[in-house]
Amino acid sequence: MATVHLRIGDLVWGKLGRYPPWPGKVVSPPKDLKKPRGKKCHFVKFFGTEDHAWIKVEQLKPYHPHKEEMIKINKGKRFQQAVDAVEDFLKKKEKQGGKEQSSEGKGDSKGKKTPTKPLKILEEDDEDLSALKDPSEKDLTDSDPEPSSVERLGGLGTTGPVSGFKWESSDTRSTSIQAADSTAINGSITPTDKRIGFLGLGLMGSGIVSNLLKMGHVVTVWNRTVEKCDLFIQEGARLGRTPAEVVSMCDITFSCVSDPKAARDLVLGPSGVLQGIRPGKCYVEMSTVDPETITELSQVISSRGGRFLEAPVAGSQQVSNEGMLVILAAGDRTVYEDCSSCFQAMGKTSFFLGEVGNAARMMLILNMVQGSFMATIAEGLTLAQATGQSQHTFLDILSQGQMASTFVDQKCQNILQGNFKPDYYLKHIQKDLRLAISMGDTANHPTPMAAAANEVYKRAKALDQSDNDMSAVYRAYIH
Repeated sequence: MATVHLRIGDLVWGKLGRYPPWPGKVVSPPKDLKKPRGKKCHFVKFFGTEDHAWIKVEQLKPYHPHKEEMIKINKGKRFQQAVDAVEDFLKKKEKQGGKEQSSEGKGDSKGKKTPTKPLKILEEDDEDLSALKDPSEKDLTDSDPEPSSVERLGGLGTTGPVSGFKWESSDTRSTSIQAADSTAINGSITPTDKRIGFLGLGLMGSGIVSNLLKMGHVVTVWNRTVEKCDLFIQEGARLGRTPAEVVSMCDITFSCVSDPKAARDLVLGPSGVLQGIRPGKCYVEMSTVDPETITELSQVISSRGGRFLEAPVAGSQQVSNEGMLVILAAGDRTVYEDCSSCFQAMGKTSFFLGEVGNAARMMLILNMVQGSFMATIAEGLTLAQATGQSQHTFLDILSQGQMASTFVDQKCQNILQGNFKPDYYLKHIQKDLRLAISMGDTANHPTPMAAAANEVYKRAKALDQSDNDMSAVYRAYIH
């Protein structure tokens, strides 16, 4: 991306952490506030809030050239209020002949300087991105818009390293790959008035349902082990006695189960989804399965007049609980749009990948890479031990290099602590590797790295590690 040259007073779109692009203005920082070391950044005041932050130059874009693009992909009420605040600011500036009068350190009528209250500066990993001043506090500049009812840019704590800010491409080819309407900021989600059903309350499904309920969705749940439903009933969910009943009661039904067989049984089995499908009913398959299974399910749902979307998710139990999943969707675009508030509640972003089967293929590729990487990390840890090197030092060095990530740190720490409580089941990542290898065979594409990793996971399963976390692949190297 070409370097953007900005000056004090320029209007921009700024990206902070996992929150959506937000309109702001480059302003002068307080004199006692030091610029972060090693970062090329500008101090930005966000419109519609009283928040300020140091934003890296690569996370900034000029306001006017990208206005239409940003409005298309961000549709929350608070976002619109912020855009309105920018327009108010521009109108006031035009009335003043294009001049801005700063009120920072401005003298009062008696020649005294008005003291400026200290600002709370937002960081990318702030736990509370709240409004920066009390109601009596003055705006940063006289010509800035009056504070709206927006109180914060976001209120959800961020987790892990922040990825680079990638803008949506203007290249529009036949295969649609687009970000979701928005990454929801706290309180901006307007839950759909459609009745939501959810089938499967495992590691991933439980977190998803919890977040749907928190954001005000009306949810009916079903699980093969009915006791798992109790907690969600207490949180306000309704109970469905069978998958068919849930589908018949709801407008959109999601499912998230363990493997292709479970996904087929849920739809085609006794009292299954198919028995509840009627014209117009929506079914969203979130399980990680093979493209052939997805195609079959899409066909049988459509044969009854139903509308089908596949939407597998990238993440883990912790990521699911935090509402930070990445959703890969394909199939009926109108269902994807109907699911907008649900996807905002459960994830940080979503992608629409076109025709049915594309999301399954992409998901298997991602999990193939993740599973192979996890096996390689375990191999490195055990080789370090076998050659007399400190595993802790290995992790310290790794965490300072290019491969540093929350994933690596958490998995390695768990291994060193002997903690293999499942965040993503080992048996499931091995299943995904197996399906990815099969997909490679179908495409006549070699997958030797995945095949080697798959054998290590099979060894771990033989050592009774199936129901432990994927990081328990480590034990395949020490037994």
